Amino acid sequence: MQTAASSFYEATVERPARPSLCTAREQASVCIVGGGFAGLATALGLVERGMRDIVILEAQRVGFGASGRNGGFVFGGYSLECADMLRVLGPTDARALYRLTLDALELIRARIARHAIECDVVDAGVILADWFGQPERLAAQRELMRTSFGVDWEPISKSALSERLKTDRYHGGLLERNGFHFHPLKYALGIAKALTDAGVRIYERSAALAIAREREHDRYLVSTTNGSIEARHVVMVGGGYARGVYRPVERAVLPIATYVVATEPLGPRLADAIDCGSAVYDTRFSFDYYRALRDTRILWGGRISIFERNPRAIATRLMRDLLRVYPQLKGIRLDYAWGGLMSYARHKMPQIGQCGDGVWHAVGFGGHGVTPTTAAGELLAAAIGEGRPIPAPFARFGLEPTHGVLGLAAAELTYLTKIAQDALAERLRR
Repeated sequence: MQTAASSFYEATVERPARPSLCTAREQASVCIVGGGFAGLATALGLVERGMRDIVILEAQRVGFGASGRNGGFVFGGYSLECADMLRVLGPTDARALYRLTLDALELIRARIARHAIECDVVDAGVILADWFGQPERLAAQRELMRTSFGVDWEPISKSALSERLKTDRYHGGLLERNGFHFHPLKYALGIAKALTDAGVRIYERSAALAIAREREHDRYLVSTTNGSIEARHVVMVGGGYARGVYRPVERAVLPIATYVVATEPLGPRLADAIDCGSAVYDTRFSFDYYRALRDTRILWGGRISIFERNPRAIATRLMRDLLRVYPQLKGIRLDYAWGGLMSYARHKMPQIGQCGDGVWHAVGFGGHGVTPTTAAGELLAAAIGEGRPIPAPFARFGLEPTHGVLGLAAAELTYLTKIAQDALAERLRR
């Protein structure tokens, strides 16, 4: 089994050599701190608006963090559930924010086609599977999405779902047909290539150490170990891995771990468990999420925690979860196991905006970030390149402090409580 440093994604890409920053002081119009989806989307949004004088600083390599380690699901919404967003914002603003993610989904499709990015797209939708046998809950979810958000998730009966997913764990589901799944690291590297071709400078292994405003010049200085970038605009999109660079953003982010494994190629055995192309997740708080890969592997993710774990511990836990759903796969081998940190906000929504000193930020995508990061990149690019304001509803989801260790402890307690509640609900349904 491979190590966490060599995920399935990392093992199946070819990375170009990229330089590190080695200039004492380099000029740029925009300096983006973070080479994940949000940073790449912001840069590409700026390029598409005619800007080229852009630098991306990445502490490791492009897509090193959550952007290159996630489940590869591309579908609408945020980490905050739609019903909760509706309660907080009301129908008009909630629908507008949700629409941003649907627009981002189509923008991702367009960019894949425009830049000829080979990223293993499987356009077969995303299934929400009913774990608890609560058809009324699925019906209510479908009605909410139809009436409040303008999308119609297709119901799947228990018998129809069992033809696709060979398990007795599910009691039906909903299909979000316009969703798809892909190889996220291939996509990130494809966007990075498009940026490089457009003249954007991407520096890897160039960790930002500090951001300082030079008021007399109305510019910022972003310092690294081997040089600095002087820029008119700075965008902070470091996610769960940014530490000691820019406190106003970092103190509002909880770095939360999640885990993923990939099986050996299963060949014909795959159809004994999964006989459809859709990606799948279920209705528990700590749900499984998984999908079949083109080479007949299963990519399986799940669990969240404040603890990063080693590959063997991840493999043990997630193999147990996989076999709980598909016991007929007993005896298969896991070839890869890895984890990574997501950036969570206390309110479970992205934090997108501009700090009092003028630094832009987009963080807190919380495990549902492929479309929201692209939406955030568009919003920041429009703000910087066109002077358009960030949509007002995002002001409701600001940089709330997470209180460090206390916040992490509270998050772990919440996680354990929700697991216990799910276990109790499952027992009662039996």
